[in-house]
Amino acid sequence: MDIQKLKQLIYQGEKVDVECKKAESNVPKSVYDSYSAFANTKGGYIILGVDENKKKTNPEERFIIQGIENPSKQLEDFWNTINSDKVNINILKDEDVFLVTEDAITLIVIHVPRANFQMRPIYVGANPFTNSYKRNHEGDYHCTNAEIRSMFRDQNAEGVDDMVIEHYTMDDVDIDTLRAYRMRFQNENGEHIWNTYDDKHFLEMLGGYRKDREKGIEGLTLAGLMMFGNGLVVRDVFDNIFMDYRDESCKTEDVRWNDRITYDGTWENNVFNFLGKVLPKLTAELPKPFKLKGYVREDDTPLHKAVRESCVNMIIHADYMLEGTLKVIKTVDGFEISNPGVLKIPKEQIYKGGNSKARNPRIQSMLRMVGYGDNIGSGFPTILNAWEQQGWETPELIEDTILNQVTLILKVKQEKSAKKSGEKKSAKKSGEKKVTNKTLENQRFILDSMKQGVWYKASSFKDVVAVKESRIKELLKDLTEQGKIESTGSTKGKMYRRC
Repeated sequence: MDIQKLKQLIYQGEKVDVECKKAESNVPKSVYDSYSAFANTKGGYIILGVDENKKKTNPEERFIIQGIENPSKQLEDFWNTINSDKVNINILKDEDVFLVTEDAITLIVIHVPRANFQMRPIYVGANPFTNSYKRNHEGDYHCTNAEIRSMFRDQNAEGVDDMVIEHYTMDDVDIDTLRAYRMRFQNENGEHIWNTYDDKHFLEMLGGYRKDREKGIEGLTLAGLMMFGNGLVVRDVFDNIFMDYRDESCKTEDVRWNDRITYDGTWENNVFNFLGKVLPKLTAELPKPFKLKGYVREDDTPLHKAVRESCVNMIIHADYMLEGTLKVIKTVDGFEISNPGVLKIPKEQIYKGGNSKARNPRIQSMLRMVGYGDNIGSGFPTILNAWEQQGWETPELIEDTILNQVTLILKVKQEKSAKKSGEKKSAKKSGEKKVTNKTLENQRFILDSMKQGVWYKASSFKDVVAVKESRIKELLKDLTEQGKIESTGSTKGKMYRRC
C-alpha cells in the first residue's frame, strides 16, 4: 500500500474497519483494544501517525497525517507486545504490519484480519470477560457477557446442540410434533431400522435425547427440545428466542401485515412446526413450470428447494442462547430471513460452498433426514444457482455484528442491467463470448471479498478464487467494464477497488 492508497483509506474517516491513532513517540495502549475489536468483528486497519481534529468536518482537515517518531523502534515494540501475554493470541503475520513513508513522514499500518471462530474471543490481558472488544461505527466497545459466551460456544466445531437440558425429559416433548416428524421420516426412509424404535430410542438415535455421563445427567438435548418440545417448555427454556413470520407484501399505512405466525396459543412453537407453517406461505406464489416426473407433475423446483434451504439455514445457524428472533418476512419484492448469531466463517466461503459450519449440526441432520436441506456445504450455492436461473438479483447475506444477527435478502425481481436489450443483441452479434456460471461465481467471490474503499492487487484474490492470476486479471477487467470496480496504475502495479 502506497501513501496515496493510504490517504484514501484515512480520508474516509474512522469506521467499522478503520482506526487512526496519533502515536507520536510510543505505541498507544489502546492499539491492543482495537486489535481485539477488529479480530472479534470483521477485521480492519489500524493506522498509527494520524491525529484527529474533531472540530473539522472536511476529512482532509479533520485527519492530520503527521507521522511518528522512531518508526523502527515502535514497530519492534509493537511486535514484542503482541507476542507477549498482553493479548491471548497473536493472529498477525509479518505482512500484516508495515511502514508507509512519504518524504519525512512515516506511518505504521496494522492490518488485523477477522479471527477464526475457533480462536475468538481475542482479548487483552488475562480476563476475556473484562477485556474483550468489538467494533461499531463509533469505535471499540467492551463485549457483553452474552457476546463473549457466544464466541466461546462457537469455538466448538461440533456445535452445541447436543447439550443436555437438565430436568427436561420425554414428558416435555410435544407428541403431535414428534408423530408428524416420524411419519415424514418413514416416508423418506421407509426401510430404516429406526422406524421400529420407540420414541425415546428414536430421539436418542437422532441426537435429541442423551445421557451426559460426565455430569451424571440425562434428558432432552438442545436439538431435541427446540425441534420437538412443547411450546410452553420451549418458551420457558429459551425465553430469549422469538419465532415470527409476517407477510408484508401488501403493507399500507393502515395495515402493517396481511398474515402473521407468532406465539398466539394456536400452535406448539418449536422449530419443526415453525418451518412447517412458514414454508407453504413462502412457496405458494413461486412459479411452477409444467414438468413431469414419470406420469406425475413435478412441483419441487430448484426455486422451491432454494427457499427451503434459506429457512433451514436460519434454523441450523441460529445461536439459541442469544437474544433474538427467527424472523421471516415476505415483502413486496421478495423475502428477508434472519437469525440470531454472527457468521462463523467468512462470507466469501459461504458463497463458495463446501465448508458448512452449522451451530446446530444435530438439528441440521434431523431436518436433512426428512428432506429439508441439501448435502452439507451445498446449501448456499443451491440458493445462488436457483436465483441465477431466474435472472433475479443475487441474494445478499448481511451480517450485523452489533445486533448479532444475520439476514438473507432474497429479491424476486430481475437483475439490474447496465446495458439496454439492443446493446446486448449487438454484443452477441459481434461474437462476444458467453459468460458462464463459473465466471459469474468467481466475480461474485471477488466482489464479496473486497472491503469498501480498499485497493487490491490481482494477486490478493489468489485464495478467493481457484484460478491463475492471469484469469483473475481478466475477471477484474470484466468487473471494471461493468462499472462494479475501478482500477488505477500501470499493468504491473495495477490496483483495484470496489465502486
